[in-house]
Amino acid sequence: MTTTPARPAARPLALITGVGRTVGIGAGVARGLAASGWDIAFTYWTPYDERMAWGPETGATSAIGDALAQHGAATKAVEADLADQDAPSRVFDEVERDLGPVTALVMCHCESVDSGLLDTTVESFDRHFAVNARATWLLIREFARRFTATPGTGRIIALTSDHTVNNLPYGASKGALDRITLAAAHELAHLGITANVINPGPVDTGWMTDEVRAQVLSQTPLQRLGTPQDTAHLVGFLCSPEGQWVNGQLLMSNGGFAS
Repeated sequence: MTTTPARPAARPLALITGVGRTVGIGAGVARGLAASGWDIAFTYWTPYDERMAWGPETGATSAIGDALAQHGAATKAVEADLADQDAPSRVFDEVERDLGPVTALVMCHCESVDSGLLDTTVESFDRHFAVNARATWLLIREFARRFTATPGTGRIIALTSDHTVNNLPYGASKGALDRITLAAAHELAHLGITANVINPGPVDTGWMTDEVRAQVLSQTPLQRLGTPQDTAHLVGFLCSPEGQWVNGQLLMSNGGFAS
């Protein structure tokens, strides 16, 4: 884990999960919020990247922290396996100890391994739901229990996907994530916390093959791929005072992509 010096009390603090690669959506969201005056705590889990085709990015955590610090943000990185049911409370403990209470929870983490109805294993199915659904619930619960900021300033944002064909455990667990997050918009209304879900569509963060990239371009009216910055702009708005009015919504930010 890494930590920068204590932050000024005037800056709000965002906890962003799933920030393991400099080209990822989580890192783009972190940079966008840091640039607009937020301090940033973020989680990552290197063993996940080690299982993926792209592999781990050496020095990513330090590089992301340095980029955030250039915007004046105090930062903290916590390595956490969100399949562990105790991880959310431990993450909040560490973040609060070093940076203080969290104002916004932005969940970009995921387990994503392609498989369909006939070849998904029970182990893979359970891990997808542990990371994508159960951890989302536990993170939201921990955030709500500890929330002490001014009512109306709290934000919960989760990233989702509607991809299910040959991606069954991922898509199904993301559907559960949607319901959990949208329930928070109503159940946490008394705390003045908004909760929304963003579907960014297919974003090329290094996982697309040339074939996938061409297919996505053909299915997007603007003929361009989504970027982490596209999602970061929407997250930034939702975290702003003006974004308070948007609540309990599943927002499509995919350029009109039609699967």
